[in-house]
Amino acid sequence: MSRAERAFRTPAIILKRRDFGEADRLLTVLTPDHGKLDVIAKGARKPTSTRTGHVELFTRSDLLIHKGRELDIVVQAEMSAPYLAVREDLTRGAYASYTAELADRFTGAGDADYDELFALMDATLDRLCTEDDPRLVVRYYEIHLLDAVGFRPELTECVVSREEIEAEDQFFSYGLGGVVRPGYAHAGEGVVAVSMPALKLLRHMQRSPFAQVKALKVAPKVHDEAERILIGYITFLLERRLQSVDFIRRLRQT
Repeated sequence: MSRAERAFRTPAIILKRRDFGEADRLLTVLTPDHGKLDVIAKGARKPTSTRTGHVELFTRSDLLIHKGRELDIVVQAEMSAPYLAVREDLTRGAYASYTAELADRFTGAGDADYDELFALMDATLDRLCTEDDPRLVVRYYEIHLLDAVGFRPELTECVVSREEIEAEDQFFSYGLGGVVRPGYAHAGEGVVAVSMPALKLLRHMQRSPFAQVKALKVAPKVHDEAERILIGYITFLLERRLQSVDFIRRLRQT
């Protein structure tokens, strides 16, 4: 849709929400056709506001947005998917916060085609509400988010020699963005070991629909390793630690 238009309707997932002024909220939202936007929900902090319950964190809402001089303004909001479980369960909420932080960090402001990422984020919030293993939901989200934003990890051939990976323990290079055969473990930046079971899990998640992935029974050790590889790669790409990761780790220790 052209920026010349004064108003537009769009589905939106609320990634961030901050107080703004005395009664407003500043929202960061992800939309399929308009990219990531910062918008003002005027009066949303007032108990009597009709928008208050429709712009909650980690929900999908249908918004009518008027374009403003500096910030766009939400003039109508209707929640279409509340995803209650991520606000009622602390652990699932922490994972939702992590997925939202990733979507925010990997996207820029302004018009962009984020249809694939929007659908992935929407499906992930639904899965976090319904699936028994939220860690598997998040690993699946990570690997497909990386694909959607142009950082798909190479998991089937060595990123140095371009030889097909054999069925043995390998290495993963954060700098080169993929698997490195043992003979080339000295190459690339941020090279870490990856076992064959963890690599098989990552490959399966990368190529398969979630309906097949959710049937897996993943050993805790393999879960931990897949998490280490993906979060390590994401941290390398973003060049920063993620606040939500630290919170999730603290939750596990309680």
